[in-house]
Amino acid sequence: MSMHRTAAKSFPRTSLKQRLQRFVQTRIWKTDIHPSAWIAETALIDRTWPKGVHIEAECFIDEEAVVLTHDMTRGIYMDTRIGAGTIIGARAIVMPGITVGKNCTILPGTLVNRDLPDGSVVSGNPAKPVDQ
Repeated sequence: MSMHRTAAKSFPRTSLKQRLQRFVQTRIWKTDIHPSAWIAETALIDRTWPKGVHIEAECFIDEEAVVLTHDMTRGIYMDTRIGAGTIIGARAIVMPGITVGKNCTILPGTLVNRDLPDGSVVSGNPAKPVDQ
């Protein structure tokens, strides 16, 4: 786990494409993303209902991760919240209406379908706590 925390403290530099994406997300779509959060270029932040996305400070969202705020099959549009200092691994999925606590680590490929308390480390489909 220490490897993940170290990686989150020194975020990679942002590219021009990431800066343009952030501008569109926050200014045009009105998504609530803290300026210190780092989101990979290929990460998918829901565009169907962008006002439902809330990402706090010092978050790290890795390649091809998905943060959803809607489920069209059930007609659901809910706020999804990512707590400060949280790391979301590559290709992880956070379902609509989920609240991820502060300083959580979501390992790559995890499907988060329930709220996570502060400091959780989860893995799997569905997300289950990892023994530390």
